[in-house]
Amino acid sequence: MSRRYFGTDGVRGRVGEDPITAEFVMRLGHAAGRVLLARESAGLGGERPAVLIGKDTRISGYMLESALEAGLTAAGVDVRLTGPLPTPGIAYLTRALRLQAGIVISASHNPFEDNGIKFFSAQGTKLPDTVEAEIEAALDEPMRTVAARGLGKVKRVDDATGRYVEFCKSTFPNDLDLRGLRIVVDCAHGAAYHVAPHVFHELGAEVVAIGVEPDGLNINHECGATHPATLARAVREQGADLGIALDGDADRLIMVDAAGGIADGDRLLYVIARHRRMQGLAVAGVVGTLMTNLGAEQAIRSLGCDFRRAAVGDRHVLEQMHALGWNLGGETSGHILCLDKHTTGDGIVSALQVLAALRREGRPLAEITAACPVWPQVLLNVRVEKGFSLAGQAGVQAAVAAVEAELGEAGRVVVRASGTEPLIRVMVEGRDAGQIGLAAERIAAAVRQVAGA
Repeated sequence: MSRRYFGTDGVRGRVGEDPITAEFVMRLGHAAGRVLLARESAGLGGERPAVLIGKDTRISGYMLESALEAGLTAAGVDVRLTGPLPTPGIAYLTRALRLQAGIVISASHNPFEDNGIKFFSAQGTKLPDTVEAEIEAALDEPMRTVAARGLGKVKRVDDATGRYVEFCKSTFPNDLDLRGLRIVVDCAHGAAYHVAPHVFHELGAEVVAIGVEPDGLNINHECGATHPATLARAVREQGADLGIALDGDADRLIMVDAAGGIADGDRLLYVIARHRRMQGLAVAGVVGTLMTNLGAEQAIRSLGCDFRRAAVGDRHVLEQMHALGWNLGGETSGHILCLDKHTTGDGIVSALQVLAALRREGRPLAEITAACPVWPQVLLNVRVEKGFSLAGQAGVQAAVAAVEAELGEAGRVVVRASGTEPLIRVMVEGRDAGQIGLAAERIAAAVRQVAGA
């Protein structure tokens, strides 16, 4: 599908610039409302469809929430508001409350200047491409407010946080607890600040919470899953057993062992797959991405599991998991999908799956992840103008071909455009850290030259 507004994870951009403006988001809400009315009204017995709206802690969330609310109610759709709540919490509550769609106002791991709009279906899954196409088509039509009698109504879901906390706890085995564990939880000053510490504490852990003082501007700033060094330092200072880092909307997870060693999404996926195999559960295979480390792939295959790579983005991982009928998949960045536990990636739920493995085996995180070696990998981001395309860039292609020839079978190169930011991501992986560092710089320089960066 050719998309004008929807990327791999909804509509995202810099606040105040197209498309993240109050005017556009109001029209987006209206367009989504019209599509919902056309699709759902026939099966609702004449009742209006209802949509759940949640957000992270960015200051722009107030403006965009009001804009969405105006557009949806003008189209004749009821709205339910949760306030700040993790993205996977909205996916869960949309399904649990039997609503017709869920919307999250968040730019996930991006800085506070950015924001975005993500949609979930009534089943708590990402919207199908066909529905996104219908919403984009509806954006081209004039915005018309329904008659006053048909306007949507707005209510707040007062128990949203408590409901979601209980759901997260329900994914942890009933015969286990976290007593005796001292855990540092970094919520990135984001949507999980009033959720994650309660989940781990109520399961018995001693929790040291950091990144739980959002002010609208500090989300993801030198904290959370995108800055795990902050968590590693806190774990060492607190003498904790391990640390858990989430991103701004809490769908990513990075963990830290007692010595401050960082376990990314690849290694955590290995821990979960290994535990399930040890429990005698069927794990036909695991889906990673083009960025998944070769060491992790080899470790997962050593468990007797198949392994497949999808394009980068949890949406693509999820699509391949559904196609293969597999339950486990994820990304190096910390998006982990356990489809037997939730319909979407959930940082808190994923952390509980790792903790279940540690408790069941009675072994520390570092000991288990030691069996999942990580090949040296260099990732460079080259900022480009919005709309820049790598297609047909002979200079970049030549640089990539030269590096691939040098590495042979002892490495990989991935050069791709980010799905969420105006960046070209250059990844080079191999056994020799020095060699791949120089190789990545060569390719990045070629990108800068053709992009004028």
